[in-house]
Amino acid sequence: MLHRIPYYKAQGAGNDFLISWREQVAGLDPSAVARAICDRHHGIGADGWYVLARPASNTEAVVEAQLYNADGSLAEVSGNGTRCIAAVLLAEELAGPELTIQTGAGPKFVRLLARQDLAFEFEVAMGNPRWQPDELNTPLRLSQGVLHVSIVHVGNPQCVVFVDAFPPNWSTLAAEIERHPRFPNRTNVSFVRVLDPQHLEARFYERGVGQTLSSGTGAVGAAVAAILNARARSPVEVLTRAGSLRVRWEDQLYLAGPAQILGKGEFYYTSAYYTGTQLVRP
Repeated sequence: MLHRIPYYKAQGAGNDFLISWREQVAGLDPSAVARAICDRHHGIGADGWYVLARPASNTEAVVEAQLYNADGSLAEVSGNGTRCIAAVLLAEELAGPELTIQTGAGPKFVRLLARQDLAFEFEVAMGNPRWQPDELNTPLRLSQGVLHVSIVHVGNPQCVVFVDAFPPNWSTLAAEIERHPRFPNRTNVSFVRVLDPQHLEARFYERGVGQTLSSGTGAVGAAVAAILNARARSPVEVLTRAGSLRVRWEDQLYLAGPAQILGKGEFYYTSAYYTGTQLVRP
């Protein structure tokens, strides 16, 4: 049976997401839909797929947002994705310039900083980080030797590797770290180069996705790890392959960056989808 799934597509600093409403996908397996719709060649293509629902009346949130990674796994929160949701809600006049979005990591307050047509800039209150002091310099034994990392939690797990220069095989190392036994539920990985105390450059490998042009929570995790290791101080600008994200750590963590609506349409989904060589039954 063919299902027509309406979606919006938006990107925040190159991190792209598809966004649908829960009532539009009722009765479908969301993990299977996520794998199909996020496929770069045989779907619409994205780093992740959001399913939005109108919340219960006793919450301040405008929507509840459930995020599925491109591999169909659930993710707690995305900093870039939260801004993309806010952009859609403002464009459709479903929210004002200040709004709260309920995520898997709790409510996130979003504030509009600037807008031009369908391009926005928001700041998201990301909450407070968690860490253990003895995990800020954790040795991980990998196939190519021991690597020292910093482990923090910013709504989702982050593993930060500080480097003087990005190794050519950084993504191979990141893929191994993502599934290291130290992380039974896998982890997001960032390789970070400190330019000066308020500027970092980063490369991101996201759990359930792989390499991404940027990562909001990855930028936050990188900034937190750098500050805790006395390598940086707030505010911190994190340079990604698709632009910069700004992190400040005051009463809590705040992430500022862009969000742009790219378009909307329908995805034609069936219980089996074509990969170019065969039918795949999710």
